[in-house]
Amino acid sequence: MSERLQRVLASAGFGSRRSCEELIRAGRVAVDGAPAVLGMSVDPLVEKVTVDGREIVIAATEYWLLNKPAGVVATADDPQGRRTVVDCVPTETRVFPVGRLDAATTGLLLITNDGALTHRLLHPSYGVEKVYEVIARGRVSEATARRLSEGVELEDGVTAPANVHLVSVGRNSVLTLTLHEGRNRQVRRMLEAVGHPVVSLHRLRFGPLTDVGMFVGAVRRLRGPEIEDLKRAVYGDDDPCVKGNEV
Repeated sequence: MSERLQRVLASAGFGSRRSCEELIRAGRVAVDGAPAVLGMSVDPLVEKVTVDGREIVIAATEYWLLNKPAGVVATADDPQGRRTVVDCVPTETRVFPVGRLDAATTGLLLITNDGALTHRLLHPSYGVEKVYEVIARGRVSEATARRLSEGVELEDGVTAPANVHLVSVGRNSVLTLTLHEGRNRQVRRMLEAVGHPVVSLHRLRFGPLTDVGMFVGAVRRLRGPEIEDLKRAVYGDDDPCVKGNEV
């Protein structure tokens, strides 16, 4: 099956489709020995695609869901030698995490080699929801919860409106936050900005994916309907590859 060349490159781990378009424009990509042209379609199982003279390997697309434990870093490799989320996935295929959770944070993380889907899931214009359970230090008031929901001034600008639910209040407070943004350490910085530092943080949901039935540390392949739901969240009904995914 032919696909747009930039999507093939993205799926092979060469970055977002925009980055792959730049590779093509720069003349670094060839198909069957001829310079590639932006917008062309290829069948990577039939045609030879090279980047900088080296043939790319098209692996079967894999989608894994990890309920990340604390202490594991959300990168493909770590110069300090710490365990990474990729180490948790039982595959020999080169995969990478979709976004980041800091080492102390637990919860859902998608790990895949689908670069095109990754780009859309992380792009703010698609507004993929992420739901977090937060235990915050001190008694969070309703007024503070409203402030969090309306937007908090951080060093990189005011946060977008969020859905904030105050679950319980005591020595520490329990909240759920639904965000559409994905700034670095956003939840922790939001709570610090209102005077209630995070004690623990767990991501309950990423788009249509939830942690129901998954203990912390568990990892599994996504099922076909889950992949369809995930793609539909960012492609709508425009993606011809939404149907018929294998797991």
